[in-house]
Amino acid sequence: MKKTTEFTPTAFILGILLAVVFGGANAYLGLRVGMTVSASIPAAVISMGIVRLLLKRDSILENNMVQTIGSAGESLAAGAIFTLPALFMWAKEHGTAMPPFFTIAMLAISGGLLGVLFMVPLRHALIVEEHDRLPYPEGTACSKVLLAGEEGGAKAKKVLKGLLAAAVYKFLADGLKLFPSEVDFESRKLRGAGFGIDVLPALVGVGYICGARVSSYLLSGAVLGWLVLMPAFVLVGGDNILFPATRAIGTLTTWELWGNYIRYIGAGAVAAGGIISLVKTLPLIVTTFRKAVRGYGNTGRERTERDIPMRYVIIGIVAILLFLCVMPQIRLSVPMALFIAVFGFFFATVSARMVGLVGSSNNPVSGMAIATLLLASFVLKLTGQTGLKGMTVAISMGTVICIVAAMAGDTSQDLKTGFIVGATPWKQQVGELIGAVVSGLAIGGVLYLLQAAWSFGDPELPAPQATLMKLVVEGVMGDYLPWGLILIGVFIAVAVEIVGIPVLPFSIGLYLPIHLSTAIMVGGLLRAFYERKKNEAYVQDGILFSSGLIAGEGLIGILLAVTAVLGVSAKFDLSGRGISLGAAGSLAAFLILLVIMICVIKKQEKMEIDS
Repeated sequence: MKKTTEFTPTAFILGILLAVVFGGANAYLGLRVGMTVSASIPAAVISMGIVRLLLKRDSILENNMVQTIGSAGESLAAGAIFTLPALFMWAKEHGTAMPPFFTIAMLAISGGLLGVLFMVPLRHALIVEEHDRLPYPEGTACSKVLLAGEEGGAKAKKVLKGLLAAAVYKFLADGLKLFPSEVDFESRKLRGAGFGIDVLPALVGVGYICGARVSSYLLSGAVLGWLVLMPAFVLVGGDNILFPATRAIGTLTTWELWGNYIRYIGAGAVAAGGIISLVKTLPLIVTTFRKAVRGYGNTGRERTERDIPMRYVIIGIVAILLFLCVMPQIRLSVPMALFIAVFGFFFATVSARMVGLVGSSNNPVSGMAIATLLLASFVLKLTGQTGLKGMTVAISMGTVICIVAAMAGDTSQDLKTGFIVGATPWKQQVGELIGAVVSGLAIGGVLYLLQAAWSFGDPELPAPQATLMKLVVEGVMGDYLPWGLILIGVFIAVAVEIVGIPVLPFSIGLYLPIHLSTAIMVGGLLRAFYERKKNEAYVQDGILFSSGLIAGEGLIGILLAVTAVLGVSAKFDLSGRGISLGAAGSLAAFLILLVIMICVIKKQEKMEIDS
């Protein structure tokens, strides 16, 4: 470590820029496919590329601060897109005004700040005392990237190449519309069955980062829905009409079968899977609470042991809760604010412990959000707060707690990285707070932009997680959902859990269209191919390139939304002029993208052989 500079203007500015970039990209990705990815390692790599190569400075702590602030955008986006789009969908359905930007941004910021503050007293118990027992996979991996800083320039190029490739590809597909981004097939012999693939770079990136095993769970759930259950509905239903559809089952297209039946079965499976995952973590909670209470405040005065003082943490938490009680459009009651405080700290503890054991990708944030919404909606209904007002309050509470869980998980990973490289905890915690404020404002703007360009719930932005949360609240408040279908999904999840298959990825695959899972599986298989070579450099280069793919598609997706809002998107549309390569062109372009990805990874192999 050559320098101890840590919280510098460069780290502040660069961290904020990365928080906005990765937050916006992850928001778009989550609204499209219902999944987000960690931004800590790409942020660290880009930081090293800029700080070390362009600015000619070499401080591992400065780079760590950049990734700490930058990764806040990704985690806050993950929590926000699970819930907030429901408010826009209700406004559209009920013909009311869209939720104000101030309300959206303040809910996101409140959840982000609480998530960081709740994590402060847990740091010593989880990060220091449990250092040998809680690996925190992403945090440890990020520390290795920072410690190997001399490779930062080459690694940053991998991210940027992926970003450029995805940006060009996305513009050709969804900007110029040179070829469709989705290829769809229907079976003639097995009526009701459907298959297809969304030929998009972000999905390949998600699959590569998740790996073949998780990707296979997603695809297996999709196969059950699209190739088993949907044909079964047609085979058995025939000319019958089954709620919520209004036409005979045999006359429905594959997308109508999915929208009327499979989506509800999948919602039940995801809800059950999230709650099952949450219940399985309960034995860890008492231990974590006890260690947090015992360990906080007992540390020395060394720089690497100083947290934000507890009095400031308490003042911050109380101020945020009071603000939620007086905030326009929401105005939570004091008992509801206390509900957020209790459940928020509870789920922050669960989240921080879970990601320490199994990584952020397996953090059951959706399960925590569902549990919160079920209980909050039930309490609000008992107290007479029903209708649109009651549902809005329920989603607002769920939003804050969902973001709390996501931010606590991200903060714990970043603090683990800082613990390994020798960072100052209180400075990292302040960096997380700054990232939460900036990201909350950015996410509010991104949500408004995307809603103006398209609409949440439409094919372009299905917002699968938020649609699920909306169904949960409506189900408790209104009692008019197809509970039979939802309960079928619940017991499918129970059966999957019994046989030992990870229930959440399987359930998400059942809930989402098969077109998404197919593309994700392609990325997973590509990673499996390189893992069989047993060369970690190949795998890591692929992860960096995949992170660039996700960021590139997300950024172009947001820019395309801007053109749609401005009314100029039609000027780029070549399909309107009869120029389109069709499905064959889509598959060819997708194959070219895969070849480019392989060549980028193979370049590392050539460099090693030459050396």
